Amino acid sequence: MLDIRFVRENPEVVKQNIRNKFQDAKLPLVDEVIELDAQARAAQKEADDLRASRNKLSKQIGMLMGQKKFDEANAVKEQVTQNAARLAELEKQEAELAEKVKKIMMIIPNIIDPSVPIGKDDSENVEIERFGEPVVPDYEIPYHTDIMESFGGIDLDSAHRVAGNGFYYLIGDIARLHSAVITYARDFMINRGFTYCIPPFMIRSAVVDGVMSFSEMDSMMYKIEGEDLYLIGTSEHSMIGRFIDQILDESKLPQTLTSYSPCFRKEKGAHGLEERGVYRIHQFEKQEMIVVCKPEDSNMWYDKLWQNTVDLFRSMDIPVRTLACCSGDLADLKVKSLDVEAWSPRQKKYFEVGSCSNLGDAQARRLRIRVRGEKGTYLPHTLNNTVVAPPRMLIAFLENNLQADGTVRIPEVLQPYMGGTKVLVPNK
Repeated sequence: MLDIRFVRENPEVVKQNIRNKFQDAKLPLVDEVIELDAQARAAQKEADDLRASRNKLSKQIGMLMGQKKFDEANAVKEQVTQNAARLAELEKQEAELAEKVKKIMMIIPNIIDPSVPIGKDDSENVEIERFGEPVVPDYEIPYHTDIMESFGGIDLDSAHRVAGNGFYYLIGDIARLHSAVITYARDFMINRGFTYCIPPFMIRSAVVDGVMSFSEMDSMMYKIEGEDLYLIGTSEHSMIGRFIDQILDESKLPQTLTSYSPCFRKEKGAHGLEERGVYRIHQFEKQEMIVVCKPEDSNMWYDKLWQNTVDLFRSMDIPVRTLACCSGDLADLKVKSLDVEAWSPRQKKYFEVGSCSNLGDAQARRLRIRVRGEKGTYLPHTLNNTVVAPPRMLIAFLENNLQADGTVRIPEVLQPYMGGTKVLVPNK
């Protein structure tokens, strides 16, 4: 969410940013919110004047009563009564205008970074760099669920009967591999100086409003019926929410955290062959990284975060590339975002396995997170990035480590988490 003063002073900058995000329908909101803000400030000034006048008139009444000028005192009392009625109207008007301004400000997108490529959707994202050599073996790579089934490692039919589409049972070596990847990712981030956390898996609506846009909430979040609670779609939600209404000491920055959680998502509109299996699902687990830092440090941390994910995947011999998300592919709160994509030998292309985002001060403003520094208080910047999100990551792992005989090689870094196992052997 932008600062209303910025919108007031830079309306054309805000409008051009909306055009750059191909959201022209929101252009009228800029003038509308500026007008509502002007009305709110006018109402506030009149109310403040009446409050100041009330204090003066109260003293005047006391003086007149002391002088036994009762008629004059009663006349002043009548004026106080009239002013009180007007003040009540203004206070109601102030609250209504403030709510209208807030609702519009929550919709106007954040100002994107100058480095963000301009484009309408994810088809116009720009490749930045490749890490590792993508290989297509001379033997067939089966669909990921077929690989899992060869180990007796997945049961989608039972999951469908129990919970419906978009759920799964992982079993045996595949379930162990899933847990091994998560545990390895946890230790990988701890070794890079991040503090490990396990957050709440549900959050209140006030936190939901603070961490994401309305459109994201509608397409992602599951609401708990009869409760002011939502299931988290990623641990970033509750991790950033941890700082709501807090004033942080500047000496405590940066906050560098890595969190584990299950994640729950509606995944509206998912379809097609590559959306089946465990690629797009309603429930999965993820290791995340979150940073709260000084504004001047956020770009540095942005580069560190995505590099962590690249390094993790390369440590497991999985080729990856990075893509700069274009303006039309950015959620409204994001300043910039970069996707990490893993190589799929079966599809002969890359697919998304992580996303790194810099949200500037948008979440801090919405959640009223402040920092107390030597020069006063200010809003910190917040960033987040996926460390690893199995079971989607398992697709990349299994495809890139599958051998011609159907066995799956376990990279050296993962072997301690698999009880020393070096190769998984299919049982079907």
